[in-house]
Amino acid sequence: MPDATAHSPDFGAWAELDAPPRLLLVDDEPANLQLLRQVLEGEYRLSFARSGTEALRRVREAPPQLIVLDVMMPGMSGHDVLRLLKADPATADIPVLFCTALDADEDEAAGLALGAVDYVTKPISPPVLRARIRNHLALVQRDEVERTRLEVIRRLGRAAEFKDNETGRHVIRMSHTSRLIAQELGAPRRYADLLLAAAPMHDIGKIGVPDAILLKPGKLDEAEWAVMRQHPQMGADIIGEDASPLLRMARTIALQHHEKWDGSGYPHGLKGEAISPEARIVAVADVFDALTSARPYKPAWPRERALALLQEQSGRHFWPDAVQALLRRLDDIWAVHLAWRDEDVA
Repeated sequence: MPDATAHSPDFGAWAELDAPPRLLLVDDEPANLQLLRQVLEGEYRLSFARSGTEALRRVREAPPQLIVLDVMMPGMSGHDVLRLLKADPATADIPVLFCTALDADEDEAAGLALGAVDYVTKPISPPVLRARIRNHLALVQRDEVERTRLEVIRRLGRAAEFKDNETGRHVIRMSHTSRLIAQELGAPRRYADLLLAAAPMHDIGKIGVPDAILLKPGKLDEAEWAVMRQHPQMGADIIGEDASPLLRMARTIALQHHEKWDGSGYPHGLKGEAISPEARIVAVADVFDALTSARPYKPAWPRERALALLQEQSGRHFWPDAVQALLRRLDDIWAVHLAWRDEDVA
């Protein structure tokens, strides 16, 4: 039976997870701050400042999720405050909503040009202000979820590389190479950016391959190859089904990056355009980087030898368009290779 006298543990900063969002309200007029308090209290944790200097100090002490900021204040104006917030990486992403009596179109345009997320004029409409704040906080939360998802994917990609005796820099190089190839092929910007983020997950399925097979110094026998060929499906299973475009692309790449243009690849023997464009691109980027990078079991190939193999296998292993795109962007791709080279590999 639980001890009724026991104290609850101190979860410290984690208690913030259940706390309402924190807003900082900045206005030099006490009556305006009092009105904002009446409109917003109960739904948010509120802190107040009556000058730009005080506002910056409060941001440093307890960063808010959003700032409601007056423009016309003595000394430091709201525009000055926003410029300083944007100049500091620690505060640049805090959304700022201007709340001001300046109601001309050019005033609103100037505030938004400085980086404000919204512009509300006085006298305020309480329902409008509450709705604007809720919308911007929802966007902040969505951006945080997306940022966290990207970081998880990067870390899982690195986990697979470390298990395979690779280095974390391989996934960086091949991901940037994949995006450059996609750009050269005319892919939409959003597609190319998703490819950069999803490509590191291509070999996540190797987490499920026994070390005795994955790290075997010699050639694999037929039974061992049968296990190794399961890693694309394992990767797809690890990533799972999800509505996120990023995770959908990552799953497709994990599943198909060992398929070959002529249909001789695995796990499903897909051929030609039945293979997704992202998997075809990653296949070229992955092999090129693997060939031109040193590993404990092999030296790096000279660039010309690696390119000769890609061209020889164009139309067989590789999508010819992707090979040609790599050749056209070779200077940029090689700059990535040099910027992220594996200096610690013999």
